[in-house]
Amino acid sequence: QATLGYLCVSNLLLLIFHHHVPGVEKYFFLHGAIGAGILALVWAAERWPSTGLHFVRHWYPFALFIYFFEELHHIVHLIFPGWFDHWLIAFDFALFGAHPTVWLEQFAAPATNDLMASFYLTYYLYTVVLGRMLYAKKEWRHFWTVMTATACAYVMGYLIAVVFPIEGPYHTLRALQQGPLEGGPVTALMEFIQRFGRVHGAAFPSLHVAGAFVALLGAWQYVRRLFWVFLPLFAAMCVSTVYGRYHYVADIFGGLIVGAVGFWLAEKWEAKKEVEEVEEG
Repeated sequence: QATLGYLCVSNLLLLIFHHHVPGVEKYFFLHGAIGAGILALVWAAERWPSTGLHFVRHWYPFALFIYFFEELHHIVHLIFPGWFDHWLIAFDFALFGAHPTVWLEQFAAPATNDLMASFYLTYYLYTVVLGRMLYAKKEWRHFWTVMTATACAYVMGYLIAVVFPIEGPYHTLRALQQGPLEGGPVTALMEFIQRFGRVHGAAFPSLHVAGAFVALLGAWQYVRRLFWVFLPLFAAMCVSTVYGRYHYVADIFGGLIVGAVGFWLAEKWEAKKEVEEVEEG
C-alpha cells in the first residue's frame, strides 16, 4: 500500500509539474508498469502458491527501493529548481560551531577512511539480515511490519527529497575540503558504488539512516540479540555518513525521525490487519 500510494502521489506531482522534467512520459509509463506488476504479483502469489512466488512476493520491495532512490536523481527538481542546503549548513554550524564534514578531516588517513567506508557499507545488511531471520522463522507478521516500515520510511523520504531538495556536503562544501578521502580496497569499492549509483540530491533525510533505523527498531522488537549487534554498527554508520561527506548531521536527525515514524505506522497498520483477520475469522 505504501508503494502504491507513492506511485499515485508521485504521478500527481509529475502531472502538475511536468514542465520541469524532460521526458516525463517515461516516468508515467514506468510507474504504471510497476503498479501493475505489484498487483499481478500479489494476485499470482495468492492464486498459485509456490516457493518461488512466495519468495518474490516477500522480497521484491528491495528492487523498488533502489529504483525509486535512483529515480530521484532525475526528479529531485520536480517542484523547485534550486537547492536548500544553506538551511542545513547553518543548522550544523550553529550546533557544532564548525562544518562537521570539514572538521572530521583532521582524522583522515587511509586506514580510517577504509574503516569508515566499511561502516557505511553495513547499511546494505541491516534489513536483509533481520528480514532473513524473520523469513526463516516464518514470522510473517513481524517480517511485513519491518518491510512495510521500511517502505513507509523511504516513501516519506522520497517525497521530502522532492519538496526540499538537498544536494549534500560532498557538493556544497567541496571548496573547503582538502581533497578526496583516499584509502584501501574498501574505499575503492565505495567509490565504485558511488560512481555508478550516486544520486545528486535526495540527501535529506538520510535514507541510509532511516532504513537502518527501521531495522534497528525491528531487531529490538523481534530479535533482541541482533539489536545489540546492530547498535554499535548503526552508530558508527551514522558517523560515517558525515565523515564520508554524504550527509549533514541534520540529515541524520531527519533519517531517525522518518525511520521512527515509518516503524510506528507499520506497527499500527499490521496490528489493524491482525484485528480485522480475527474478526473475520
